Amino acid sequence: MYALKHSLSIPVLLACIWSVPVSAADIKAGEQKSAICTGCHGPKGKSSSAQWPNLAAQQSAYIVNQLNAFKTGTRNNPMMQSMAANLNDDDINNLAAYYSSQPPVSAGGDPNLAKTGQTKASMCLGCHGSSAEGNGQFPRLAGQHPDYLVKQLSSFKEGIRKSGPMQAIVGSLSEDDMKALAAYFGSL
Repeated sequence: MYALKHSLSIPVLLACIWSVPVSAADIKAGEQKSAICTGCHGPKGKSSSAQWPNLAAQQSAYIVNQLNAFKTGTRNNPMMQSMAANLNDDDINNLAAYYSSQPPVSAGGDPNLAKTGQTKASMCLGCHGSSAEGNGQFPRLAGQHPDYLVKQLSSFKEGIRKSGPMQAIVGSLSEDDMKALAAYFGSL
């Protein structure tokens, strides 16, 4: 009886531990912390410059991964590395929750290039979502500044940014292909 009594208590204990709520990210705290991001990424993550990405409606997991990559130096960008160095895990999670909760934006793109890019986009949609909305660790491409996207694609092609799958895909793209894809995704 003793063994039965205690063997039942272990699953009950584990169920209680697993049901304890994990502290959820705080969107309001993320909004307050986002003041340090607004200069480049714009109010509510809507960047007005193609130099910096839109963060509005970006995948939360992607933001967390990228901020951590900047913080550890595995993604190289001196400005972002210095910004991320001052963020703790709660800050990162709160910022990700805030930006992912914002409505999506469209940066636009050359309509003629966008038509060409649409015909090539299927190679991207398996990872980045059927509407380029992003998929967990894969970023939202829809609505991103075309020039920003071209810069990132070029960085993958040149090996400045590392990702085996991205480098394999981009390796077969011409500069014109990159511009067409970027125009299409920017127009969404």
